[in-house]
Amino acid sequence: MSETHRNYFNEQAPVWDEMMAHKPLERLNLIFKPLGIKKGSVILDVGTGTGVMLPLLQAIIGSSGKIVAFDIAEEMLKQAREKNGNERIEYVQGDISATLFDQHTFDEVICHACFPHFSDKQVAVKEIARILKPGGRVIITHLSSRNELNSMHLSLGGVVGGDVLPDEESMKIMFNKAGFKDMKVIDQEDRYVITARSKVG
Repeated sequence: MSETHRNYFNEQAPVWDEMMAHKPLERLNLIFKPLGIKKGSVILDVGTGTGVMLPLLQAIIGSSGKIVAFDIAEEMLKQAREKNGNERIEYVQGDISATLFDQHTFDEVICHACFPHFSDKQVAVKEIARILKPGGRVIITHLSSRNELNSMHLSLGGVVGGDVLPDEESMKIMFNKAGFKDMKVIDQEDRYVITARSKVG
């Protein structure tokens, strides 16, 4: 993401939960439970924001797992830490296009409600592939369809006005180029979900 995006999300951090209060978060359970994330998994929560996903992920992976909450905006991370504490959660500020994580670190990389904001999506996807373990999975989710999400960002204008989800064919090309396989896309009125596996070996 750009420095402009970092500043934007830092400014939004104090009111973010209030702005997102209309989102029925119980739908996240309906999206994530069928994905079969294993207990003990090591997860990177990209664009963690104020930590909306953290309680859900903690419940799924159990006490033997680990979560890294990752965001470009340090004020978002501050909110997430205050709400969720430090138990089994590490908070890291950075850009997903160029992280400092070792190769093959994570079982799952989750991008909830953040993928459109990546400045260079191809570079970000390549970096995600690098830090995933062989056979690891990337999960991209939104609580609306692609068209609704893109229309919403366009209506907001400003920093996020041009932040869109590419069409399905463009996404497939992007992920194939980065070395992913078994890509699946769900684009429905109440959800957008992409899953793909990093290649083994």
